[in-house]
Amino acid sequence: KVEEVLTDGRRIITFRNGTKKEISADKRMTTISFFNGDVKKIMPDQRVIYYYADAQTTHTAYADGLEVLQFPNNQIEKHYPDGTQEIVFPDHTVKCLYSDGFKETFFPDGTVVKVEKNGDKTVVFSNGQKEVHTAQFKRREYPDGTIKTVYCNGRQETKYSTGRVRIKDEEGNIILDKK
Repeated sequence: KVEEVLTDGRRIITFRNGTKKEISADKRMTTISFFNGDVKKIMPDQRVIYYYADAQTTHTAYADGLEVLQFPNNQIEKHYPDGTQEIVFPDHTVKCLYSDGFKETFFPDGTVVKVEKNGDKTVVFSNGQKEVHTAQFKRREYPDGTIKTVYCNGRQETKYSTGRVRIKDEEGNIILDKK
């Protein structure tokens, strides 16, 4: 290895494989430029910023345990010390994955999807409608109070805000229509 000390106090160490390590004059910042194009920076605040040249991806690790990945398509992932992950997609959709298995996705149009650990899913649409999906049924709730439920066996039940109830069997035949 070859070590240079520059007039401003910086030290540059060059290794045989082409890797270069630069240490700031105050020794608070280190930059390592690897032969493959990767760059690792250790900042004065203890952040470690690693740039992967081949993947064009930046990984920043903070002293408090937060890790942030930035991808070339502008996707950003945050990994929190408690196991929570937050992914911001290029279209501004935000997905949160919690350590207990709960998932939430926020879409740019205002739609929110929540998935419980057991797989039950709730979708709240920006128009006020709500869908609930479970292993037993799928239910849609409308802003006017109407509720339509389709059971896993194909039976359909619609309860209108007026009090009317309509039930259809698996083949779609009306078996009850109570006004």
